[in-house]
Amino acid sequence: MSETNLNFQSAGTQIHAGGYYFQWRLLKDHLARYGVIVGGLGVIVAIALIFFFLLYSVFPLFMPATAESVAHYEVPGKMPGSTVLLAMEEQNEVAARFTDSGQVVFFEAATGKTVSTETVPIPAGTTVTSFGQGDPAEGVVVYGLSDGRALIVKQQYKQTYPNGERVITPSLAFPLGETPLVVDDTGAAVEKIAVQANDEATIVAKAGNKIRLVSFEKQESLFDEEAGLERTDAVLDMPVYNLTDMIIDEDQRNLYLVSSDGRLSFFDISNKSHPVIRQHQNVVAVGEKITSLAFLNGDLSLLIGDSSGLVSQWSQVRDELNRPALQKIRSFKVSNSPVIGIHAEQRRKGFMTLDADSVVGIYHSTAERELVKETIGEPGAVAATLAPKANAFLVQSGDGSVHFWHVDNEHPEVSMQVFWQEVWYESYQKPNYIWQSSSASNDFEPKYSLVPLVFGTLKAAFYSMLFAVPLALMGAIYTAYFMAPAMRRYVKPSIEMMGALPTVILGFLAGLWLAPFIETHLAGLFALFMLVPLAVMLFAAFWHNLPETIRQQVPEGWDAALLIPVILLSGWLAFAVSEPLEALLFNGSLREWLKAELGIGYDQRNALVVGVAMGFAVIPTIFSIAEDAIFSVPKHLTVGSLALGATPWQTMIRVVLLTASPGIFSAIMIGLGRAVGETMIVLMATGNTPVMDLSVFQGMRTLSANIAVEMPEAEVNSTHYRVLFLAALVLFLFTFIVNTLAEIIRQRLREKYSSL
Repeated sequence: MSETNLNFQSAGTQIHAGGYYFQWRLLKDHLARYGVIVGGLGVIVAIALIFFFLLYSVFPLFMPATAESVAHYEVPGKMPGSTVLLAMEEQNEVAARFTDSGQVVFFEAATGKTVSTETVPIPAGTTVTSFGQGDPAEGVVVYGLSDGRALIVKQQYKQTYPNGERVITPSLAFPLGETPLVVDDTGAAVEKIAVQANDEATIVAKAGNKIRLVSFEKQESLFDEEAGLERTDAVLDMPVYNLTDMIIDEDQRNLYLVSSDGRLSFFDISNKSHPVIRQHQNVVAVGEKITSLAFLNGDLSLLIGDSSGLVSQWSQVRDELNRPALQKIRSFKVSNSPVIGIHAEQRRKGFMTLDADSVVGIYHSTAERELVKETIGEPGAVAATLAPKANAFLVQSGDGSVHFWHVDNEHPEVSMQVFWQEVWYESYQKPNYIWQSSSASNDFEPKYSLVPLVFGTLKAAFYSMLFAVPLALMGAIYTAYFMAPAMRRYVKPSIEMMGALPTVILGFLAGLWLAPFIETHLAGLFALFMLVPLAVMLFAAFWHNLPETIRQQVPEGWDAALLIPVILLSGWLAFAVSEPLEALLFNGSLREWLKAELGIGYDQRNALVVGVAMGFAVIPTIFSIAEDAIFSVPKHLTVGSLALGATPWQTMIRVVLLTASPGIFSAIMIGLGRAVGETMIVLMATGNTPVMDLSVFQGMRTLSANIAVEMPEAEVNSTHYRVLFLAALVLFLFTFIVNTLAEIIRQRLREKYSSL
């Protein structure tokens, strides 16, 4: 009885232990299950957060510009004289009103309160007969007088901070002195005038029946405290009866004259004593008149407004004889009324227009966008000005009041056309896809086409996959199916360890060693693709014809080891004959021969180098996944195929590869994703030039490399900064879409071949 009880107790203990073990295993199963779920959801949430953060950073690029009225008031300064110019300083606090009587009224832009009034020293007995404005950024204007003289005036704004508050004090300066300068020796009244002044001053004026070009340059003396003026003058060979406007560029090298019949005359005034006519061009439609004229920022393009409400942009390009000539590159239909004023931004390629009905429009030339359009006051506007930062403007309307408006226009230079279409940039011969985001001056026009970056990304990925896919897949097939298990235990981990190499090391080696080596042994590289396959086939034929007793000494599956010295020796031979081959067939240099005979240029850091270097980075990924997929094919499928009489190769092609095709396809797509997103190799092994050239001998710039290069120097929240985030969003969406399609295809392949 006691023995029976002991047996029952032992059985109960075992049942209890078994139940405890089952519960513990069930707990671990639940933990693993929920751990996988949490991890998967975490990945999805992380991807969603990345997407929404990129979208949040990019969204302000596409926000529309807005303008709102801040104040309107009577024209400041109750004195004789009509307004000929409105101007505003950088902080939008103080504005200036120039009158045709020589009075300058400085007033608060927001309230119209007069700050001070200055009088230009017009000599007694003379009157102001013309007025001209120079570069708005310099604040220089010129008064043409009735006695053939002119007076150059510059507005200045001094900032001080008494008690920690900013105070702006306006004043007038006279760069070449308060004494008017002689423009016309005969004393004829100056009817039209234009000026540019910095280290020297250039004035062009219509006086009497002549158009005079006069230049004044300060001459400093070691023995005289006062600097003298050296005067150079010339008379332009052009009829004056229909001259309506004139303008000089900021470098004082180009002069443009406008006639009432719509003709524009372009003069080269680099030599002030011998101006040269470059071009006569009709720039408006027949029957229309030129009503306004201004330079776009940088003075490389002219903006011409006409009586039909059209504003056209004309830029200098090189003609067939490599001479500068004006070319119309775009136009804007801004109104149905004459455009009476064009005011260019001082820091971007935007401009503001004012028509006869007091309608103000703000546009960006390159993006070809209409940003703001508002009717300001009563028709018959007199004058307007755009703030230096383009965030405010003033308009004097026909009812005698001044209107002050604030503008919110952060990113006018971007549009879908700028990102994805050809754009005709200033000084270029034709529209093109260009990425060039920064320069040393505001005169430069940023170019934000993403097409060259997308092209470079796809080009780098294509050449790397072209190199990596055949090697990785062929290696995976042989390793998984034909190689001896003992040898596979060494080969597979060795190749997978290649994937642990930092890509910065691969990029460093590619840029500093591989690129110069390929450049020196270019013929040897091409010989490599012929000699190595030839050597392998010859050795295979030689091995096949050896006596069977010798071949049987090598264990089955170890045959590949015999090819190692063959490949190394043939590779060495290919590079050894590189220089003799180039000397014999290509006059000593294959690179020069390609350039001379085929017109193909060669950059040292090019797509060929990137393809080889990035191919080595991608091979371990493709090889490992594909090899696992092939090795995991059920043995009963291969054994059954062989039992039915199929050869090993037939079994591999018709059974193993089809069954493993989902895994092989996944390996290729993951490798493609790695190639598309690679940064350091393409950053260090290419010239990083955003060019669109399919040639394997030319470089490129990829989306990821561009972000890595330019993000540190981009101003936070600037257009450049947000466009870089847009590039990241494009890269994110590209990889997401490609991976999604790849997963769909993989699932279909899996369903199709799962019944084998």
